Amino acid sequence: MSAEGAHAQTKRLDVIANNLANVDTVGFKRELAIFKARYAEAIEEGLISPGQGDLENQGGGIEFLATVTDFGEGPLKNTGGRADLAIEGEGFFLVQKGDEQLLTRAGNFVVNSVGELKTQQGYSVLGAGGAPIVLNPLDPDWQFNRNGQLRQGGAMQDLAIVRPASNGELIKVGENLFRPQSEPEPIPLPERRVAVGFLEGSGVKAANEMISMIETSRFFEANIQMMKTQDEMLNGLVNRVLRV
Repeated sequence: MSAEGAHAQTKRLDVIANNLANVDTVGFKRELAIFKARYAEAIEEGLISPGQGDLENQGGGIEFLATVTDFGEGPLKNTGGRADLAIEGEGFFLVQKGDEQLLTRAGNFVVNSVGELKTQQGYSVLGAGGAPIVLNPLDPDWQFNRNGQLRQGGAMQDLAIVRPASNGELIKVGENLFRPQSEPEPIPLPERRVAVGFLEGSGVKAANEMISMIETSRFFEANIQMMKTQDEMLNGLVNRVLRV
């Protein structure tokens, strides 16, 4: 039980460390380590039934279950950048990475030399029709509006802003990207709110994560100390038996 407890706290420390490493990452969503209580070993093996109240029913500690993502909105930061966009409320930007379309909340886009709107990693930002957003780099008169539309030379291009059937179905694939398990739904223009010249900050609060890290470290140390104590007790018992 103590070893499993130490292992679970190690997993939690890994999650917290990753959160802290992304405290300044645009649009990052913090992760949470989820644990579950175990039955006693005899119950897990089917030797006895739970609820009998004897010594074999006193619990089996905890084990790491999964890592889940907190999709709460991060704070908005004013940058003044024309290609910096932040979605207010629900929704994700749609980007093309290789052969698949992925979702992100990071709107720190750039315009390359040929006018393509790209993510920081170089992936194409898609429009409402699924084609990459492209503008004329020789014409500096372009801007995004509150509904996430690109206006240039009298023409309009709609950014693809979508919502999944459920945030719970999104799979984190790295680089601040998520893979939906079903086709996401486009958000109608009247329902979209895009802050131009702003970026959504990280959902990580450094102070809270540091408190969690200290707490987790103490739990880990307590489990390690329990393992040492149990080892010393067992060693003493074996020595006494051998002497007899």
